[in-house]
Amino acid sequence: MSSKKSATAKSATAKKAQRATARPEAGAAKVADAAAAVKAADAAPTGPRPARLTAAAVLAAAEGVVLLGFGVYVLIMGLTGDPESPQQAEMLGVTVLALALLPLLAARGLWLRRRWSRGPAMITQLMALPVAWTLLQNGGGLIVAGAATAVAALAVLALLINPTATEALGIGPRDA
Repeated sequence: MSSKKSATAKSATAKKAQRATARPEAGAAKVADAAAAVKAADAAPTGPRPARLTAAAVLAAAEGVVLLGFGVYVLIMGLTGDPESPQQAEMLGVTVLALALLPLLAARGLWLRRRWSRGPAMITQLMALPVAWTLLQNGGGLIVAGAATAVAALAVLALLINPTATEALGIGPRDA
């Protein structure tokens, strides 16, 4: 009886050892498969970039460059000019510089046809619309800036919701 128990215990131990050695291989295979899936999903789709996606990337980059320029201008004026509150001017400049990164990163992602870039690009455009409205309401030379901001924001939104652009980014219709 005891020999049967020891044989059963040995075979159970052997099975556990076999499972333990098989698990890391299966886990490693799962990790490798997941890494390959992430890499494939992040890889740029093949084929030419659609003109609509190129236009959206260029417009988003232009918005980012304008914000970058404005941020540098405000920062320099805060440091060298005579603002009422230099600290507020400097903080505004730094904030605008930080905000300029969003459309610039989104533009780069759109240019490289990265799927993730559509969300930040659309959020940037939606944030630009109230800014454009405020500029339009203030009158004077700001009307032109507000109109340009609104036209650019609406154009990028229209370009990004176009089926050609969504397909180029690898975004398909949702399964119901």
